[in-house]
Amino acid sequence: MRYAYLLTLALLLSGCSALKTTPQPPPAPAHQAQEINRAQSAGLPRLGSISAQVRGSPDDAQRALAAEANQRGAVYYQVIMLDETVMPGFWYGTAILYGASPTAGAHQ
Repeated sequence: MRYAYLLTLALLLSGCSALKTTPQPPPAPAHQAQEINRAQSAGLPRLGSISAQVRGSPDDAQRALAAEANQRGAVYYQVIMLDETVMPGFWYGTAILYGASPTAGAHQ
């Protein structure tokens, strides 16, 4: 019984550490919005969120999100959800838009 308790405790604690990310620098700004991950979003100004629903594949939904991020002038975007709707062949995605780091100009 004690072994099961310790195993459960160890699994719960390791699960908590999986949610904590170590900040990483985002890539240098480019002419088009770039997809980043959660660790790269630390310290970036959040500009808002977008969503897209398209007929096709997950790649089509991801391309629609990238196009919308470019249209809105975002430097970076983070896809937070990409899933098929209840109708087969229709994909829905959401992303968070970010601007350039406020300290990006200080290093140049």
